[in-house]
Amino acid sequence: MEFNVDENEKINEEILIQSMSDDDLQAFRNEFMNLHPYDQAQFYSKLEQVDRIKIYHYLSPDELANFFEVLEIDDSDYKDILAGMEPKYAADMLANMYADNAVDVLNKLDKDQVASYLTIMNKEDAQEIKGLLHYEEYTAGSIMTTEFVAISANQTVRSAMYILKNEAPKAETIYYVYVTDDDGRLVGVISLRDLIISSDDTMITDIMFDRIISISVGADQEDAARQMRDYDLLALPVVDFQNHLLGIITVDDIIDVIDEEASDDYSKLAGVSDMDTMDRNPFSAAKKRLPWLIILLFLGMFTASLIGRFENTLSQVSILAVFIPLIAGMAGNTGTQSLAVAVRGIATGELEEMNKMKLIMREAGTGLITGTICGVLVSVVVYVWKGELFLGFLVGISILASLFVATLAGSLVPLVMHRLKIDPAVASGPFITTMNDITSILIYFGLATLFMSYLVH
Repeated sequence: MEFNVDENEKINEEILIQSMSDDDLQAFRNEFMNLHPYDQAQFYSKLEQVDRIKIYHYLSPDELANFFEVLEIDDSDYKDILAGMEPKYAADMLANMYADNAVDVLNKLDKDQVASYLTIMNKEDAQEIKGLLHYEEYTAGSIMTTEFVAISANQTVRSAMYILKNEAPKAETIYYVYVTDDDGRLVGVISLRDLIISSDDTMITDIMFDRIISISVGADQEDAARQMRDYDLLALPVVDFQNHLLGIITVDDIIDVIDEEASDDYSKLAGVSDMDTMDRNPFSAAKKRLPWLIILLFLGMFTASLIGRFENTLSQVSILAVFIPLIAGMAGNTGTQSLAVAVRGIATGELEEMNKMKLIMREAGTGLITGTICGVLVSVVVYVWKGELFLGFLVGISILASLFVATLAGSLVPLVMHRLKIDPAVASGPFITTMNDITSILIYFGLATLFMSYLVH
């Protein structure tokens, strides 16, 4: 059995490993079942496939489902893991998961695999999962659960509590109880606290809150995350266009969404296709990074050819080459800063509240101020260093103009992409940096060529 235990890890892992080696079912269960589901998932994820097969003999599908929902592995690994289980065992395990979590797993499998597991499953469980599978990925419908508690508006607290006690074991959360009319439309919500403290004969309509925060089933999952953040909700009801209650989104799912979206945006800003997990295989890591690198390689070649077009200028004033990395680097860094501000504003929804023109004007002002200060500083340094007043002036003006343009580009590009319904994070740091390299070189050598007579003695 290949399994390395760090010295800082809990001693119970050593017991688990030993009990598996000895094939001691009782000792394994005594230790494993006392662990938190997250710790169970962490232990399971470190095992080789041959050792995971032993787990399936030690645990029931229901017990495996308990920690499988919080498993942190590559999306591509789910297919192999489920293939290592007996089909009936895997189907039962998926059926025992909360429906939304089971859908998350099934969405990572081939269609043939999905159809096979749904066929083996209990009809009722399969029907519930099928109802969620058809929702488009990354929408509110794709992350909602249908396991919630709903009561009727025209009943008493006593009857509502009876329903709650019966439905609670199957519900994902009971902190909020939703109130529907006879047609299943969402009309109110009651907190568990209000139900408990109200008298048994109180009518639900008298204590329910009817100004409900809900989200459309087709809305983006990021919008759901913002609503739950803004209103401090533990669960968010999902409705169709006629306000029928279809499901709820729980806070644990939203935490996963926030983590997923942050990782996705950071990956794109870094010019990498996927950073969710640490790649064990260098070929896999290279495959994810190569697309952007190849694009940037050709952009870099364009930059080099652009410098070649100013060969005559460089041959007459060779000292100009010294300041190319300085000007290009400053423009790239400034553009990336502005890009990060704009992408974050779009991601958090702050730009929806803030006038976009206000952001552009602010970034333009910022670029002008930073460009002026940096330009003056570098002019003085170049003059003291080289004793060339006009050369210092040229480099300073080039930095001022480059920083101003780079700051504007860093804010404008993601705003335009957002308007075109393209993920603004695609305007990644490396891409903006390379584009600003091209712009800054054009500005620098354009000014140098224009004022060549002042540079040649």
